[in-house]
Amino acid sequence: MRPSFVSTSEQPEQRPQTAGGRLARSAGITGVATLASRVLGLARDQVLAALFGAGNEMDAFIVAFRIPNLVRDLFAEGAMSAAFVPTFTRELTRGGKRDAWRLGNSVITALVIVTGALVVLGVVFAQPLVRMYAGDFAGVPGKLELTVQLTRVTLPFLTMVAIAAAAMGMLNSLHHYFLPALSPAMFNIATIVLGLALVPVMPALGLPRIMAIAIAALAGGLGQIALQWPSLRREGFRYAPVLDPRDPALRQVLLLMGPGAIGLAATQVNIFVNTLLATSQGTGAVSWLAYAFRLMYLPIGLFGVSIGTAVLPAASRHAAVGDTAGIRDTITRGLAMMLMLNVPATLGLIVLATPIVQLLFERGHFVAADTIATAAALRLYAVGLVGYSTVRIVSPAFYAIGRSRVPVMVSAVAIGTNVIASVTLVNLMGFRGLALGTSIAAVVNAAALVWLLHRQLGGLHARRLVVSLTKIAIAALVMAALAVGLETAMLRAVPGPHFTAQAVRLSVEIGGALAGFAVAVRLLRPNEVVEFGDVLSLLRARVVRS
Repeated sequence: MRPSFVSTSEQPEQRPQTAGGRLARSAGITGVATLASRVLGLARDQVLAALFGAGNEMDAFIVAFRIPNLVRDLFAEGAMSAAFVPTFTRELTRGGKRDAWRLGNSVITALVIVTGALVVLGVVFAQPLVRMYAGDFAGVPGKLELTVQLTRVTLPFLTMVAIAAAAMGMLNSLHHYFLPALSPAMFNIATIVLGLALVPVMPALGLPRIMAIAIAALAGGLGQIALQWPSLRREGFRYAPVLDPRDPALRQVLLLMGPGAIGLAATQVNIFVNTLLATSQGTGAVSWLAYAFRLMYLPIGLFGVSIGTAVLPAASRHAAVGDTAGIRDTITRGLAMMLMLNVPATLGLIVLATPIVQLLFERGHFVAADTIATAAALRLYAVGLVGYSTVRIVSPAFYAIGRSRVPVMVSAVAIGTNVIASVTLVNLMGFRGLALGTSIAAVVNAAALVWLLHRQLGGLHARRLVVSLTKIAIAALVMAALAVGLETAMLRAVPGPHFTAQAVRLSVEIGGALAGFAVAVRLLRPNEVVEFGDVLSLLRARVVRS
């Protein structure tokens, strides 16, 4: 019998479940917390848009925070999970908590030493570092200097998020999914609260208004650690500053961290490249791309990262006992659930980009021109949504089975693809070409990884996945057509630019489109790999409990 993906202490069993149902429950626990975090993330971006719009201060902060934010994404949802979770799970399975805690202490100590050194170097060399990738900011008086100042303040976030990621990995291995997935919400809460409280007082202290957001970022990093630490203590973990370089488990984690970072870095490195190229596209381009990617990242977090978070420990446990069939089934079911959710999300973002951006952001310093530009970028980012989510599920599987070189090589190809596509398209389409280039690279990355994992595992039930994808795509096209029709009808029925009118229109459009998708799926029955009822029950139960 395969092990359940959720412990009874966290989600009690009510009835026997299929493998797909168990995986859905694990992903659902993560998904509820991720939903809360992403919704708060949207609220955070609404506050930032109202306070700063898409101007020079916001451009400066986004570029300054790009380095620590890049490391956050790699640690929290990438290399740390890929390298640490399989090794920690193996120690836990074979040696119990005593061996697992020893590894956890060593990993945290190593992370503090390494990231602390990086922070010091970053503070010292912040000016040449920022000038290297945002030199065009020098054309606007004070913009480059502000970016350097913000970079120095936000860099300690590296160490905080590294510790939080280690805690997340340990808790996931112990079947705790909710609080680790919720912990990024502390960053959003800190930004909202401290942003509103401190922005008005910064000028009186002789500091730029945007400095309040940099301070809030550090508070959010501490909050991510504080939220998870009590759960670790209840499990019996006590931190001790020990580091044993001879520990084979620690060596395994460190050896995988480098390839893990590279293998999962494609999306984040591509965003970094886009930020560099966007600095030459004038004031606002960096912010438009950042706001658009944040919106597109909502379904990635809900349906890609949350499913991937549930898949990795399960696949690692199967790998620890040599159960290749279990790994194959787990990955296939994870992909099927992701497609069921992200294919309609892709088309929904494409056809409803403008009203979504308008409702969420168009107020204060964020004007109609910003809405048009952000919506254009969102449509092109959405093209790669399934690709981004697929990488989050498939890439860590290679580390679970001990094939870490594969995603490294594929990631290098994806990064090269993005550079070529972005440099070419930015000359043809401006900042919008950067979004499309990133999406093309994500699709290439995902397709290559799925094909190679299919060969490695002797199959991923490819025929059934393709049949399911075809039926899901047809249902999603029906949904998109219905959304377009409803948008036209609602503009006539509920006209006006006011927030209430916008909210009513968008609610009806999304609700009607989703109802059409559900009916189409019921008629087409794309359940060759995972039951649609599992997904619907999961979503319905999580929404009610939320």
